[in-house]
Amino acid sequence: MTRATPDTITLHVPFRVVKRGGRKEVQLPDVAPVQRKTDSTLVKALARAFRWKRMLESGEFATINELAEREGIAPSYMTRVLRLTLLAPDIIETILDGRQGQEVTLGRLLKGFPAEWEAQQPSFHKVE
Repeated sequence: MTRATPDTITLHVPFRVVKRGGRKEVQLPDVAPVQRKTDSTLVKALARAFRWKRMLESGEFATINELAEREGIAPSYMTRVLRLTLLAPDIIETILDGRQGQEVTLGRLLKGFPAEWEAQQPSFHKVE
């Protein structure tokens, strides 16, 4: 039988590990919401989308197909990522600050969302 000494404390913390944005995250049960961390996968996708948009608008590339070939990705994927530039500015700010709800993931955004900013609000402002 092992005895705890005054210098030893055993602490049991129930938690679960979930995948979020390509990374693993530890979630504690029945705890007040904590400040979310920035989803780097989502932030990188936003950065790429705006960079690609700028390259297309500047005339550096005439078509999405040309740019996709240079970047080495499928044009259909590029088109879906470029849609991220249609997000409302306040939603982009929420994502960059890491305050978006856990339901806001790159995978979900790539499936589509309303183009009108007002229609986006109910889906994206479930801030934890």
